[in-house]
Amino acid sequence: MPGNSFGHAFRFTTWGESHGPQIGCVVDGVPPKIELSEEDLQYWLDRRRPGRSRYTTQRQEADLVKIVSGVFEGYTTGTPIGLIICNEDQRSRDYSEIKNKLRPAHADYTYRAKYGIRDYRGGGRASARETAMRVAAGAVARKILGEKIKIRGALVQIGDQPVKRGSWDWDEVEKNPFWCPDADVALDWAETLTTIRKKGLSLGAMIEVVASGVPAGWGEPVYDKLDGDLAKGFMTINAVKAVEIGAGLDVVRMTGKENADEMRAGSRDKPKFLSNNAGGILGGISTGQEIVARFAVKPTSSILEPVQTVDVDGAETEISTKGRHDPCVGIRAVPVGEAMMACVLADHFLRHRGQIGR
Repeated sequence: MPGNSFGHAFRFTTWGESHGPQIGCVVDGVPPKIELSEEDLQYWLDRRRPGRSRYTTQRQEADLVKIVSGVFEGYTTGTPIGLIICNEDQRSRDYSEIKNKLRPAHADYTYRAKYGIRDYRGGGRASARETAMRVAAGAVARKILGEKIKIRGALVQIGDQPVKRGSWDWDEVEKNPFWCPDADVALDWAETLTTIRKKGLSLGAMIEVVASGVPAGWGEPVYDKLDGDLAKGFMTINAVKAVEIGAGLDVVRMTGKENADEMRAGSRDKPKFLSNNAGGILGGISTGQEIVARFAVKPTSSILEPVQTVDVDGAETEISTKGRHDPCVGIRAVPVGEAMMACVLADHFLRHRGQIGR
């Protein structure tokens, strides 16, 4: 009912607010005897944490994770894994001037409409701060999946500036602050976001996540399709407004022949596909090709530029949000997208193994 949990066989529940003392999650369904340490989780959390560059929020959080249950002598026990992170750099005073105003494009109005109360300090549960625990859960999911399955994410567009597919270099993703696979476009983005920040504005972004090594056969054919669960996973990330699988919206412009991922003879149990418009999923079930998904993140709604709104009493006013905010929150969404891909795949791996036995 409350909607704070995600997954079935692999399931995690997050809790905590942006300006509360702690955030945390409980990860359930993890098989026993998997080697797991706080260091295994910290690597992925460090990639998401704020303050990594001048192009993201300057909130300084170490995001040091602590395992409080479910691990004994370095191995999972099969019981729920409890994880917590202490918040260290809250500045609730930054929000005192807007506590009675509703930010357009934020969840202020809808939270108040649903609950009759809202945590105005950074947005409470609607804050991107919540995503730290998704990344922690995703790190656990990666341990379940093992090293054969590789999950990588990249930022492929900021505003009206997409990457050039012909210049794609996965190694470049780790070399710039944008997770950009195109070195030249990364330089353009740096200039663009510097200008946008000075204007007190923000921009949206598109993230692409690719999983390789996933065997054919994972997923369910009707209501629990693999691509359906991926779409849900990505849509639950703060500020995400659209998801594409494979060719995505481009299929509208294709003929049936152009869209068909034609097959030729390959190995005995795996054909050779000539393209991957399906994004590695057909009928809700993995094909054995790379799973390719993209999601669109809207511009950060907390901006310095004044915008029209109403207050909690319905009176017209305008609002300008001070404090430390991302000029493009999509940058930090890359590790989060990877984590949600990992969680969905781990869930379907365990479900597939439970039903088929392999």
